[in-house]
Amino acid sequence: MDQNELIDKITKEVMQRLNQEIATRSNKTGDPVTRSSPAPRISAAELAGYIDHTLLKPEAVVSQFEQLCNEAVKYKFMSVCVNSSWIPFVAKKLRGTSVKICSVIGFPLGEMDTRSKAFEARNAVANGATELDMVINVGALKSGNLKLVEEDIRAIKRACRSTTILKVILETGLLTDEEKIIACEISKKAGADFVKTSTGFSGTGATIHDVALMRRIVGPAMGVKASGGIRNFDQAVALINAGANRLGCGASVDVVTGAESKGNY
Repeated sequence: MDQNELIDKITKEVMQRLNQEIATRSNKTGDPVTRSSPAPRISAAELAGYIDHTLLKPEAVVSQFEQLCNEAVKYKFMSVCVNSSWIPFVAKKLRGTSVKICSVIGFPLGEMDTRSKAFEARNAVANGATELDMVINVGALKSGNLKLVEEDIRAIKRACRSTTILKVILETGLLTDEEKIIACEISKKAGADFVKTSTGFSGTGATIHDVALMRRIVGPAMGVKASGGIRNFDQAVALINAGANRLGCGASVDVVTGAESKGNY
């Protein structure tokens, strides 16, 4: 079976499964529903526990990373998420706190050699990262080179410790729904802990559609992280209700306090 046949096979199988799920969960009017009961309410404090407080701007300076860490402790965000060169700094700042340390890997394009990604991952973990958010090789996925995509993820998984959380950034804004499905299936097969929507650097961030699709593909046992363009409380809660159990936010403080952010990360 060649790559195109494999892609068609995976896509047909998953789409059939999704269609069956939607059909069995339709309401009396025939409209598809995603919940059998109203979405639970969530407080600002609870929302903070979903958030990876993120600073990935290339022009960011030391004072901004100090502020990032201070805010993470104050609001009890789940983690701080930074480029790998900043991991030693934030790990030292956050030592003795409950805030996790997350490093992006192969960011933001994901197109570097797999060995380079694995080296970055090992260094990040050695320097204190407890979570890794890696970017898949988008070009390989779109070319149908699924073997390369899978091995890329497996190489980063091997660089992890047993307690390290691995999230795979799909960059959904560059993918068709069929490609998103395949990317989720490959990430799951390769042993990732989460799939993640976006880097926030390709013009399109997290959407309700993508989060709901990803959740349906990976099921309840795997995490889904929504990231990119999350600006306010209501948007964050809507993404959680769609199936996200982690959020990547640069405007985290504004999100949990209910303010609208004008900036971006």
